Amino acid sequence: MANFTKNAIKASCLKLLNERPINKITVKDIVEDCGINRNSFYYHFQDIPSLLEDIITSEADAVIADCGSVESLNEVFEKALSFALKNKKAVLHIYNSANRAMYENYLRRICEHIVSSFMETAFPEANVSDGDKAVILRFYKCACMGFVLDWLESGMKEEVRAEIDRFCRLARGSLEEMISRSDPKE
Repeated sequence: MANFTKNAIKASCLKLLNERPINKITVKDIVEDCGINRNSFYYHFQDIPSLLEDIITSEADAVIADCGSVESLNEVFEKALSFALKNKKAVLHIYNSANRAMYENYLRRICEHIVSSFMETAFPEANVSDGDKAVILRFYKCACMGFVLDWLESGMKEEVRAEIDRFCRLARGSLEEMISRSDPKE
């Protein structure tokens, strides 16, 4: 029953975040929306920021658990954007609030995991030094994060999937080129 209540609180908060900014949502709004009392809310969460952190962490854990093998750069971006595309207004409300760092940490964690998975899937036997792997991973993680953050900064207005497709076409072969230049002895 406790997980049911906790999940109901999270679902209500996310629903309300898709309707209005975080500073316009109160604990009273959340408990009324999911039909529980305030004590039940405070049993599970200290406050709304701790609730947001739980929602974001749970979402990151779910994306990572569901990730499996990633076979293309397009798939890297799709997975990184999945939560934002499903919850545009909620993500913008989080991003434009004092809780922005929570979403940025979520995005950093997701991008790092997904890019790492892509590299392992696409180049399982690549002879690359650990240092070069770290640099390549950082480069693509930052490219993915930067792309998403720039899109968020613009208010999610442009058609992001078309730009991602274009970027992936332009970047085709660049990872292979980096790997080919790696010295496994360094």
